[in-house]
Amino acid sequence: MEYTKNAVVTVTIEDVGTDGEGIGKIDGYTLFIKDAMIGDVVEAKIMKAKKNYAYARLEKILQPSEKRVEPLCVYHRQCGGCQIQAMSYEAQLAFKQNKVKNHLVRIGGFAEEFIDGLMEPIVGMEHPWNYRNKAQFPVGMDREGNLITGFYAGRTHSIIANTDCALGVKENQQILEVILEYMKQNQVSAYNETTGKGLVRHILIRKGFTSGEIMVCVIINGKRLNNEDALVEALSKVGGMKSISLNFNTQNTNVIMGREGRLLWGESTIRDVIHPRTLEEINSGKDAIDKDREGITFAISPLSFYQVNPVQTEKLYSLALEYAQLTGKETVWDLYCGIGTISLFMAQRAKQVYGVEIVEQAILDARENAKRNGIINAEFFVGKAEEVLPEFYEKTMAAGQSDHAMLHPDVICVDPPRKGCDEACLDTMVKMAPKRIVYVSCDSATLARDLKYLCEHGYELKKVRPVDQFAHSVHCECVSYLEKKRPIAYREEEVADCGCIYG
Repeated sequence: MEYTKNAVVTVTIEDVGTDGEGIGKIDGYTLFIKDAMIGDVVEAKIMKAKKNYAYARLEKILQPSEKRVEPLCVYHRQCGGCQIQAMSYEAQLAFKQNKVKNHLVRIGGFAEEFIDGLMEPIVGMEHPWNYRNKAQFPVGMDREGNLITGFYAGRTHSIIANTDCALGVKENQQILEVILEYMKQNQVSAYNETTGKGLVRHILIRKGFTSGEIMVCVIINGKRLNNEDALVEALSKVGGMKSISLNFNTQNTNVIMGREGRLLWGESTIRDVIHPRTLEEINSGKDAIDKDREGITFAISPLSFYQVNPVQTEKLYSLALEYAQLTGKETVWDLYCGIGTISLFMAQRAKQVYGVEIVEQAILDARENAKRNGIINAEFFVGKAEEVLPEFYEKTMAAGQSDHAMLHPDVICVDPPRKGCDEACLDTMVKMAPKRIVYVSCDSATLARDLKYLCEHGYELKKVRPVDQFAHSVHCECVSYLEKKRPIAYREEEVADCGCIYG
């Protein structure tokens, strides 16, 4: 049978792709079907047909999978945020564990048995809802000319009107409705991406989960709003409100935030605290922690990078700290350090920490966060990690300081963006020859690629553990730990009794 566009087929879903789409086969012909999952028997309409595969649209679920659940949000299929909300949470965790493993095997080239032996179980959430401490809502008009805000539909810039996202904090709905009402009452227009006209582009809301402090930043295509006092008066009544500001973005761009802004009310930052967790607490599966325990306090501005899931961030960074095996004597480099979250965590147990980050404001925040917490053994540099590290290495070598602790640290920690580490950065890490490398990743495909490079250049992968930082989406964080291979001569005594052969 020939499969063409608009053909309607019945297929059993046998697998899930990396983006959460269901995968089924008919006579060897593969179909990728969004919103379908393993175990479903579905009716689907082919939308784009190729020689050996096709993309199809789910038309009807003929027999639901036992892994399927009733989604909490009615917009889950249209919205681009929750690709797998219709999948049970247990199945989501299994999907992400398998996704990381498959990337390590297929992209990293590691043997499946090897990965099975070192990969630890994914760290999930006890309550995987209302976990996002930050959300950015586009503002626009519907077809009837009504002001709306919500989220973009998947792979589009069409706004789905929704002020009550199940992943966000409960205060979001009240704040969004206050701003929409203010705009209506004061003739404040919404930005139109097509024409470049209109004023309000996005609404940014952040909340400190430990402090309870809330920040609102309205991103506008200009420098002022009509009757700004009315907006401040309405928003300042929201419980926990600490900061109200404007951000100016007059560029024709998809980038949400501009570089400049103005504080309207309150303080320019909000606070939050990250508490170290023990391995036992991480393994317990519990979300809550004793908030009276000493932690690291961070000041967060509208432009600060800060992990959006603070509950899982504590688990993620505590794992990185566990893998670093710090005793108080070590020198650590933290690459892509942001506002110093991991750096300051590690500084409490290391001799000295050096952080590198390209965003200047983030480095200023990192230095202030160090002062705020009384940490004096953390130093921060502005620049691209792939440029700062090689430049520092070459200058130090040229100065004849090859034994300098900065040049040969005990630990290097990296937490790069989705594209992973630049090869120049990886090459310099190898030259600096740390005893241990801790790699925190938000994309297991680029993680697998980079781990392959490091393992081909003198390192051995010891542990990998996924962390579900983004429940109900296909994304997953991961922490990996590598050790520098020791020369065979150093291993002879420890292998003499075990019968292992090195060569």
